[in-house]
Amino acid sequence: MQVKMKFLDRYLTLWIFIAMGIGILIGNVFPGISEVMDRMSIGSTNLPLAIGLIIMMYPPLAKVDYNLLPLAFKDQKVLSLSLILNWLVGPVLMFILAIVFLRNEPDYMVGLILIGLARCIAMVIVWNDLAKGNREYAALLIALNSVFQVLFYSLFVWFFINVLPAYLGFAEYSISIEMSEVIKSVLIYLGIPFLAGFLSHKYLSRLKGENWYNRKFIPFISPFTLYALLFTIVLMFSLKGEQIVQLPMQVVKVAIPLIIYFVLMFFVSFFINKSMGVDYDKNAAISFTATGNNFELAIAVAIAVFGIHSPQAFVGVIGPLIEVPVLILLVRASLWLHKKYYR
Repeated sequence: MQVKMKFLDRYLTLWIFIAMGIGILIGNVFPGISEVMDRMSIGSTNLPLAIGLIIMMYPPLAKVDYNLLPLAFKDQKVLSLSLILNWLVGPVLMFILAIVFLRNEPDYMVGLILIGLARCIAMVIVWNDLAKGNREYAALLIALNSVFQVLFYSLFVWFFINVLPAYLGFAEYSISIEMSEVIKSVLIYLGIPFLAGFLSHKYLSRLKGENWYNRKFIPFISPFTLYALLFTIVLMFSLKGEQIVQLPMQVVKVAIPLIIYFVLMFFVSFFINKSMGVDYDKNAAISFTATGNNFELAIAVAIAVFGIHSPQAFVGVIGPLIEVPVLILLVRASLWLHKKYYR
């Protein structure tokens, strides 16, 4: 059976561009929108935005079958490869690219590092299915990444942003981040939807059955991730009207290291797995899980810690804009590698 991308996913890049345009238009037609948003805030937390970010994170976490987690520990090879690629190779590679391309722009540099630390839990199922990967292994690795992000994302942010740049001599760029803010934002924007997703799967699937849950409930809630993402982008760009002249070059600055990251991460993962004797279907699942990123989490943390106006949040928005076309090409590359190396 041939797998095709859903209409909303296939044209995600287009929707993001349209959302940017709508946001800029709103910002010019209603210049007082910034004051309106400020009045809807409690402390540094904007309520409509916070609700939108939590809704954005909920569907991917509700899709995860946490009952698969015990199976992860039975295949030590796949488990070890996935953990190393996701939680060592990926973050280190993105950190290096951020240093190389954005060392003179620390705000963008931090935004890129936040993306590298947020491992994929959503779109990877799409890429894996298109590349004829093993769906059970992809689901298993997503469950593993979900738990790891809740437990270790804050710790990784502290190490890769507060500790490592200073150790390597980049302290003059004043790269630092308040860990209390990161922990709070992870608990709110990852912890709440993680708990809601876990409870949804546990009780709704028990009450209505797995078939209803996967065929009715999940398709119903899945588009809300995109709706919430586009709402966030419209809001962000409605507040960035004065920066629109500089926008194209800023997108290019962020896009170059992201494209290099996706391509390198996929091919490094694929050939490491192949050298270890991993079958193609599992190789595809591991490689695409390692290549994709959880942009929703990176955007949520960037907005919560640095604010919706911040360059860090802007970098997070550029992520899915670049990911979709590049990963579609990598799916084709994966299918070609399948024919070439797996007879």
